[in-house]
Amino acid sequence: MQNGQLKLFSGSAHPMLAREIADQIGVSLGRSKLKRFSDSEVSFQIDENIRGTDVFIVQPTCTPVDANFVELCVMIDAFRRSSASRITAVMPYYGYARQDRKDKPRVPISAKLVANLLCAAGANRVLTMDLHKAQIQAFFDIPVDHLFAAPVFIEYLASYRDRGLTIVSPDAGGVERARAYAKRLNADLAIIDKRRSEDGATEVVHVVGHVQDRICIIQDDIVDTAGTLTQSAAALRANGAARVLACVVHGVLSGPALERIEESALEKLVVTNTIPSRSEFVASGKIEVLSVAPLLGKAIQSIHQETSVSSLFV
Repeated sequence: MQNGQLKLFSGSAHPMLAREIADQIGVSLGRSKLKRFSDSEVSFQIDENIRGTDVFIVQPTCTPVDANFVELCVMIDAFRRSSASRITAVMPYYGYARQDRKDKPRVPISAKLVANLLCAAGANRVLTMDLHKAQIQAFFDIPVDHLFAAPVFIEYLASYRDRGLTIVSPDAGGVERARAYAKRLNADLAIIDKRRSEDGATEVVHVVGHVQDRICIIQDDIVDTAGTLTQSAAALRANGAARVLACVVHGVLSGPALERIEESALEKLVVTNTIPSRSEFVASGKIEVLSVAPLLGKAIQSIHQETSVSSLFV
């Protein structure tokens, strides 16, 4: 191969996903030592020859975001200095993506800063999934393969076809994504009209679209504290929805998220394993986790073999 043998390595953020991907593509995870000094600094060493190889590093920048991101940069630097032919940062979850523009005075564009730092560390390519905003790809001067978890969710939701299904966008910004799901599922589309107050609280105003006696699926890219999600579910039930479920790609689920979900009108929350699931979420009867390892595995193989990845961008 032009870029040498495929080598797959894992950071400490999500080793379980990395092992699933390795099994999917039929390789062993690369050997390395990753530890931290007593003051939390990252110490990393590669335990095999990677000169001239095609390296893929699996490391979502999830909680703790800063520590996992610095760890990724340190790993990239080590591979660059060890003469890897190409280094691809596999970031199923791209941290800081929610700060992608100056929507207020005197604020950073953190998503761009992260892109700059990855390039400075020596990454040659980035593989990620369901960015908060697709235009974040333009922050990079290196290739970015932007996958979508839609095929995984569409397969899961196939049993709901022709049963009075409505796909719901929890805000105006997610309409394009929700419309794509609705089209593939032959479903109706609805939108939650909401406004944010100065302190960041979310107030649901009204529902646009037909949800009466329908099975409503809220579709979003990220669920953090679950405030928007649970308020949207309450609004849908108040407007006569028969059942309310949610399919969200990145289950950050921080702070009061679990308590809110358990007490909400949501029947089920379906997330992917782009972020590792904590034991309390796995134990919840309302949360189900789908694997994106097969999708990422196919993308990694296509990138390595220099074949088209476009079939996965749907």
